Amino acid sequence: MDHRIYQTIPFVIPPTKTSQSKQQSTVSFKDVLHEQNQLKISKHASERMHERNISIDDKQWDLIQGKMQEAKEKGVTDSLVVLNDATLVVSTKNNTVVTAMNRDEFASKIFTNINGTILIQD
Repeated sequence: MDHRIYQTIPFVIPPTKTSQSKQQSTVSFKDVLHEQNQLKISKHASERMHERNISIDDKQWDLIQGKMQEAKEKGVTDSLVVLNDATLVVSTKNNTVVTAMNRDEFASKIFTNINGTILIQD
């Protein structure tokens, strides 16, 4: 005789694709396009900015994003963005800030794998 005990595991039915597509249809094409053009900050860059006390206000971020778009239109894929107190390495192709350095750090550095530079000075 078989005396094994079997445990009953509840079965949950996952949501159907129909219910998911209804939720997604509320997002407009304009919103998706805006989200794709939104400037992103990589985890690495965010950590470096925090460690190095680099603060960039909304006005500067908007200016950086606009200049990155201009550079992208000119064929620049990876760029150095030089600000008064900081330097950012950005991917215009991915619209992402890759890393950040403060003024003291970038004074004696060599930057590689870039094909453009953006100067933003107040």
